Amino acid sequence: MITVGTSTSCVSPLPVDEAFRLARTTGFDGVEVMVTADRASRDARLLRASSARWGLPVLSVHAPVLPLAHFALGRDQGEKLRRSAELAADLGAATVVVHPPFRWQRRHAARFLDLVRELAAATGVELAVENMFPWRLGPVVADVYSPGHDPSALAVDAAVLDFSHAAVAGRDALDLALALGPRLRHVHLCDGVVSTRPGGLVDQHLVPGTGDQPVAEVLGHLARSGWSGSVVAEVHARGRATDEAALTDMLRRTLRHARAALAAGTASSGAASADTASAGGASAAYAPTSTVATTASGTATTATPSPPSTTPRHLTSTPIEVSRPCQSSVASEAQGATRQPTLTPTSTATSRSGEPATGSRAR
Repeated sequence: MITVGTSTSCVSPLPVDEAFRLARTTGFDGVEVMVTADRASRDARLLRASSARWGLPVLSVHAPVLPLAHFALGRDQGEKLRRSAELAADLGAATVVVHPPFRWQRRHAARFLDLVRELAAATGVELAVENMFPWRLGPVVADVYSPGHDPSALAVDAAVLDFSHAAVAGRDALDLALALGPRLRHVHLCDGVVSTRPGGLVDQHLVPGTGDQPVAEVLGHLARSGWSGSVVAEVHARGRATDEAALTDMLRRTLRHARAALAAGTASSGAASADTASAGGASAAYAPTSTVATTASGTATTATPSPPSTTPRHLTSTPIEVSRPCQSSVASEAQGATRQPTLTPTSTATSRSGEPATGSRAR
């Protein structure tokens, strides 16, 4: 099932319990908890109380990365990941979102990939590595992350796609989803503008549909392909945190965009299956149908999960169909090329205009 949640970071600096309340009010399925200096973001007892009070599960935990969370869950970076994974397991959350280390965190970077695998095996929680972006310092563009900012090029079992980070990296989000293939397990729902001028961006986290990333296209393909995972809103409040009406409107617009794209993908999948069946296809691929879940703010359409499989959890779905005509520069090496899922690293430093785009702030 594709669940649509929202991150507590969307309403920062409001308290964590307020994030749960607003998620319930606006109709989300659950909450991603960004671990910060706020004790309520890292205390399982308090988080369970908020979850019970507002009737929403904790879908995922985002390991601490913000500057103000420098000492949250300890000083050691490996310890932060371990405690984040244990917190998620305690709360019944399926995923921990992690950023790759900075290059100057040498000891942590050296064993990062092994640690991610070890903690996933020990806790039963997926540690999904989020895509980041190079940094521009004057005329110099550098990848400040180690072993790299692009999880499609790393030996990771699970990854997160963040549309805004992809925009800062000059990367088409659909191309990145294809490159990640079945390793794509979690999505940060937002948008961003891919700059035509090198270094002309910050990490924007716009409301979906207000940037130029193919957000609806990616979500539609996920639904059409029977993908299961969480799509979590991570949009910037930009001064709206003190204006509940504006904040609520931002969250509702984000949720509507996601629901519409997922429903369209599910509907087209069902139509394709019906066409195949009417043509006499004996073994049509599984196509998710839609169910309706009633929330505090109305009804919400989601996709039902695919039948149980013996495949490991992080390989339970393929995010994109494989025979779609290529529309972007990354996959167009030959005339008539098609987008296909692959685990082969692809270029991350060119925008749709062919120019690199970088930024200086991460979320």
